[in-house]
Amino acid sequence: MKTKMRDKIFLRCLPLALINVFVLVPIFWTVVTSLKEEGDILKKPIRYIPDPVTFSNYARAWVNCRFDRYFFNSMKVSVIAVFFIVLIAVMAGYALSRFRFKGSGVFMLLLLCIQFIPHAVLLIPLFNIFHRLGLIGKPLSVILVCITFQFPFNSILMRGFIGGIPYTLEEAAQIDGCSRLMAVIKVVLPMLIPGIVTTSAFAFIGVWNEFLFSMMFLNDSANYTIPIGLKMMQGEYNISYGALAAGAIIAMSIPVALFAYLQKYLVTGLSAGAVKG
Repeated sequence: MKTKMRDKIFLRCLPLALINVFVLVPIFWTVVTSLKEEGDILKKPIRYIPDPVTFSNYARAWVNCRFDRYFFNSMKVSVIAVFFIVLIAVMAGYALSRFRFKGSGVFMLLLLCIQFIPHAVLLIPLFNIFHRLGLIGKPLSVILVCITFQFPFNSILMRGFIGGIPYTLEEAAQIDGCSRLMAVIKVVLPMLIPGIVTTSAFAFIGVWNEFLFSMMFLNDSANYTIPIGLKMMQGEYNISYGALAAGAIIAMSIPVALFAYLQKYLVTGLSAGAVKG
């Protein structure tokens, strides 16, 4: 009994506790910093609980630092990009799961290899392409890049979800008079909702946190997204740590709320995608 208890502590509880400390302490410190007055942030001795508590940093970040505009831009880019990522992933995942065609293995390998390409290597070629198309400075350039780099992984993920749905259900729908397309719409898509939610969540986080391409392609402050807004809050000679921490909490709020609300779908979708693939 003692051996089992010791194994449970050292193999389960202790690693989980260390991981939680590693993840939660920076978030806790960011929240504390965002609730302190600017003069108390670097004041010695360090206070781990803000006293007094102030929300002025959030108001300053949202209004003075134009975070309301950055938030809207990030939401617009993320929603549009995720819609097309999921649409392409469903079609590609269905083709890879249901059809056996020559070169399917090579296509899968190419999708995997795309994930190994450093994004920085493609900065200059993509900048030249978008410059000739007149897209530099426009959110469409970031949307196209996010779709391009996000759909390969999500297509592979979707292939696993669709592979877990028996094809006999589609055949039964076709026997009842449905075309293949209608069988997919009426049978596959309703059963694919956990997978679609999972794919959408992962794609949304990837697009929401996109920094490198946004920094290179968006040269108009009116089109900045939240990651670029956080970068621009760091001045050359001074940094408003309170407003910066408040901006970071605002940036985290949507992904955290999204994962908290969709947690049951994520667990169901990931377990379903692991059945076959």
